[in-house]
This record gives sequence, C-alpha cells and structure tokens, in this order.
Amino acid sequence: MKLIAPDYYENFACIADRCKHSCCVGWEIDIDGDTLADYLSVGGAFGERLRAGIEIGENGACFRLSEDERCPFLNENGLCDIILNLGESRLSQICTDHPRFCSFYGDRTELGLGLCCEEAGRILLSKKDKMRLTLLRDDGEGEEPSEEEEAFFRERDRLLSLAQNRSLRVADRMRSILREYQIPFPERSFSDWVGIFLSLERMDGAWEDTLTRAREREADGDCLKAEYLETAWEQLLCYFLYRHISDPEADMRRGIFFSVLSVRMLRALFSRLFGQGENGLADLVELCRLYSSEIEYSEENTQLLSELSEDPS
Repeated sequence: MKLIAPDYYENFACIADRCKHSCCVGWEIDIDGDTLADYLSVGGAFGERLRAGIEIGENGACFRLSEDERCPFLNENGLCDIILNLGESRLSQICTDHPRFCSFYGDRTELGLGLCCEEAGRILLSKKDKMRLTLLRDDGEGEEPSEEEEAFFRERDRLLSLAQNRSLRVADRMRSILREYQIPFPERSFSDWVGIFLSLERMDGAWEDTLTRAREREADGDCLKAEYLETAWEQLLCYFLYRHISDPEADMRRGIFFSVLSVRMLRALFSRLFGQGENGLADLVELCRLYSSEIEYSEENTQLLSELSEDPS
C-alpha cells in the first residue's frame, strides 16, 4: 500500500500547551475499543482516574468532559496527563490521528492535515511553493488501481494544476475552473450568503459573531490583492480540492463547487474583518480554523453547501 500526502504533511507536530484552541476542549473525544480495553486494565491511582473519566454508552466510549467541555486529562498547563503518565503510544486513535484525515483507495491511502488545527493551518497557509503530493511509503502490497480510480487521479491532478496556474490571480483561477467544469455559481449578495451560513448547524458562538460582524462591514477589496496572501489563497483552494474531491464514484463538480464557495466565503470574510491588518496571515489562519471546525467537521453542513451546486438560483 502506498501512503501519499501533501509535501508539507510531515512538517506537522502538535504544539500542545502553546495551542490557543486545544482540540481537547469543545469536542467529543471517542475512545476506540482497543484503547478502551487498555485503559480498563491500567492499575494504580491513575488507572482509577482513567476509568472515572470515561463514559461508556450504547454507541461506544468517550471521555467525560467537564462543565467547560475540557477533556478530564487536559491539565492546567495545557498538557495531556495520559501522555505524561502512560506515554503517547497509549492515546486513543482519534487523539493520535487528529488533525489528520485519510482517503482510502485500492492501491493507496492519501493523508492530509485538517484546517481546524491552528498549527496545521499555519504550516499550510505560509507555504510559498506549489503544493505537491509526495509518496511517503510504498510496501508494494496494494491492489492495482481500477480504471475508474486512475481516471479520477488524472482528472484531480489536472484540476490541481488549474488551481496552481500562477499566470492568473486566484480569483480568476476559480472562475476559470467553474467555466471549465460548467458549474453555475449562484448570484447572491454577501448578506444572503451569511444568511445561508447562519442557517446551518453551529457549534461555537464565535462563528455566529464572525458572520454577523462581517455582514455589517464594507469589504476592503485592496487587501485581497496583497501579494503576500496570494499564495495562501492558492494553498487554501488546493487544500479544499484535495480534501473534498476524494471519491471516484462521487460527482466531482460538487466537490469543486464546495471548494470554490469555501475560498470565496473566506476571502469575503477576511476582506471585511481584517482588511490591511498587520497580522494578515495569523488572522487568516484563525478564520480558516473557525470555518473548518464549523463547516468541514459537520457532515450535514458540508453536504448542504455542496448541494447548492444543483440549485444555482
């Protein structure tokens, strides 16, 4: 089986207590079966604390969050007591994997880093060179790709190439991609788009505040022309295309639509909220983190937005 990932993938390492938005706060943290069996066997005082911090129900096990939605093993210094007491190898699978994501094919597994993590976002959005998919490992044991998969990979490579055409600005690349794939884009005002996003499932009050504040402000179009951010918009477009065009049997046009909509919405929000701010890249990383947490990590929200490609009115 081949392992394939963007060329920035291996640059990631959790920044732990330096993270301003810990993934150990505000998220339900599942515990896989093997890890649960391991935790139930741990002895001593920490074993007792482990079991007290686990909730087991009909749908599996998870950590029992505190009233402020913190994992019970996230200590006051922002570090994980499970790692400190048992070692990193004893983490639940979801804790080990986050913020990574995977797509599985006959001959390969493709990996990526999710934008809901501020460090992953910083690595991705600060990259200046074009993103390349690289081979991390090949043990020679995977199945041969089907003709359908080979055609899918060729078309996605072509799409990524269009997204990285630096003879055009990113806004023009997106228009070109929509024309190339004959995807109509709804003519709606920014206020209308905000209304659509506000109608979706929301998890963090900061997201609602971000949308409503942006709706009340004028766009600063000049900030979108800033050269230091142009490669960030490119990386963002490639990220969404790579992550959301991952099923050879799905309609690629829906993934393209969702990707373009996401980048356009983030550009519109950024131009209204941050303009020519001195902390442009840092502000964009935080905006993308919030967008990803609210939209990408809700299957319902992602599906509803993707379906708008079929209703251009």
